[in-house]
Amino acid sequence: QIGYRHFDTAKIYGSEEALGTALGQAISYGTVQREDIFVTSKLWSSDHHDPIAALTQTLKTMGLEYLDSYLVHWPIKLKPGVSEPIPKEEEFEKDLGIEETWQGMERCFEMGMCRSIGVSNFSSKKIFDLLDLASVSPSVNQVEMHPLWRQSKLRKVCEENKIHVSGYSPLGGPGNCWGSTAVIEHPVIKSIALKHDATPAQVALRWGMSKGASVIVKSFNGARMRENKRALEVKLDDQDLSLIDQLEERKIMRGDFLVNQTTSPYKSIRQLWDDEI
Repeated sequence: QIGYRHFDTAKIYGSEEALGTALGQAISYGTVQREDIFVTSKLWSSDHHDPIAALTQTLKTMGLEYLDSYLVHWPIKLKPGVSEPIPKEEEFEKDLGIEETWQGMERCFEMGMCRSIGVSNFSSKKIFDLLDLASVSPSVNQVEMHPLWRQSKLRKVCEENKIHVSGYSPLGGPGNCWGSTAVIEHPVIKSIALKHDATPAQVALRWGMSKGASVIVKSFNGARMRENKRALEVKLDDQDLSLIDQLEERKIMRGDFLVNQTTSPYKSIRQLWDDEI
């Protein structure tokens, strides 16, 4: 009703069923038609062994015939059946096996179960590695992106390879257990917001869109949803963008839970992000 048309979910979020029900109702009421909306979900790390079965279950859970986009959630492979977002040490697979995973994703695409396939949380190096073996290139890379984590190198790599960047936590993830208010509380963001008679959140969202990215906002509050959507009306000038480009960067979602010294293929945070941190 407010006007949002891109809906982002994932098996591990536990929101697929609720979102599917809500979209089904909106379609039955005539608020939207299926072709009006863009639905993204993600392959959880314990389902890398069989993306077709995982997507089949997601579609059943959501009551949909297809997804618009299906993403590999993390570049990590866990043992089948692991359903917690933070895996235990014994639940990792040492071999990432991304080639086999991506072949399964390509089959999902070829079978019409999804209109596009992509990745999430992939570094520039991991994008290049994937492109070397892919028959179908990823259409999107969904990553953390906001004024304090600008992803300049990764955005350039993705642009050169025609991969769309979609920014999660575009406000820094406030309200999440791992999130931060550092973005919306930053004095520079606040001053730019004051200058444009906007909110800090609107400035952060408009910044992301100005870089050619889509931004994924999460809110359960109708007024906040409307406020976020009005970011489309904010016009940032070159001075604003220059000030933001000078801000000290800090990654908020680091992924420490995917690093360990024994079973994970990543022994350090730098290894997980290939030094892009």
